[in-house]
Amino acid sequence: MSARLELQGHRLIQLGALLFLLTCLEGLLIPYFPVPVLGRSVHTLAGLSGVVLIAFGLVWPRLRLSRAAAAAAFWTFLYSTFATIAVLVLAAIWRAGATVIPLAAQGARGTNGQETFLTAIAYTAGATAIIAFSLILWGLRGRPLK
Repeated sequence: MSARLELQGHRLIQLGALLFLLTCLEGLLIPYFPVPVLGRSVHTLAGLSGVVLIAFGLVWPRLRLSRAAAAAAFWTFLYSTFATIAVLVLAAIWRAGATVIPLAAQGARGTNGQETFLTAIAYTAGATAIIAFSLILWGLRGRPLK
């Protein structure tokens, strides 16, 4: 196994554990968000993202990727994870999100600038997630490494 992939995997596990801590702290604030349902969505997404980060951190050393592809997968995965969480956090704080996360926002609509910003971040997070997951799937090709 590559030391680079081992280190990246360890970082993913650390970030997953950090998200669990932040999720616990954020859970205390849910009733104080302007739109508590968005606060609960942040809580749920951050917890799930922590699980996914830890799971991928454990799998990461098994990837068969070049140095460049591993770096691209790592950074696009982290960006998509934290950008998606940031969209929900900002929407919960701004009382916004109707254009990009209408179910969670429950009609809460921010200014045009806020809604445009949230939409742009959400779309870039989606695009980078597709890149990350494609590279991760490609890295898992073939027989398991011994």
